[in-house]
Amino acid sequence: MVHLFLADGFEEIEALGTLDILRRAGIEVLTVSITGARLIRGAHNIPIMADNLFRRCGVEDSEMLVFPGGMPGMTNLGLHDGLRKAMVSHVQSDRPVAAICAAPALLGRSRLLAGRRATCYPGFEPQLDGAVCTGKMVEVDGNIITGRGPGAVFPFAFAIVERLRGAEVVEKIKHDMLLD
Repeated sequence: MVHLFLADGFEEIEALGTLDILRRAGIEVLTVSITGARLIRGAHNIPIMADNLFRRCGVEDSEMLVFPGGMPGMTNLGLHDGLRKAMVSHVQSDRPVAAICAAPALLGRSRLLAGRRATCYPGFEPQLDGAVCTGKMVEVDGNIITGRGPGAVFPFAFAIVERLRGAEVVEKIKHDMLLD
C-alpha cells in the first residue's frame, strides 16, 4: 500500500492527480491526514476527505510514501514529527519516497537528498540541502522521485507507477487517458 499525506494547504492537483493515476494503475493508495481530522482543505480551498488519520495507520510497511506540495501544506507536513521520522526511516531503509513541488524540501531539510539529483518548485532549491538540483520536470534518483510542480503531475505520477508496477502499466494508462 502507498500512503499519500495531506495537510491543510496541500496542492490539490498534485495530490489528486497523483492519486487518480496510481489508482488507475491498480495501486492501493491510502490518503492520510496528518491533522486530527479527516477533512482537509487544499491550497485553493477545495475540501478533501482523507481515508485515514496518521495516528491510526501504520506507515512502517508502506510500499511508498508520497508528499504533495502546496503552501502552506508543505510547511504543515514538515511540522509533523511522526511523519518526518517515518520519512527518514523509509529513505534510510532504501524504500521509495516521492515528493513534488515544494515537498522535496521536506527531504532536503532532513539531508536525505545529499548527493542526489532532485527537482522542486523554483525558489525552493536552497532547501534541498546537498542535492544536485536539475530543474527537470521529474527526477528519479535511487529510491527518491521528485517533481517540479503542478505541471509535472502526470510525469511524476507515471514515474511512481513505473517504479511500482512497470513501464507497460504506464503505457496502458497513457493510452487509456489519450496521452500517447
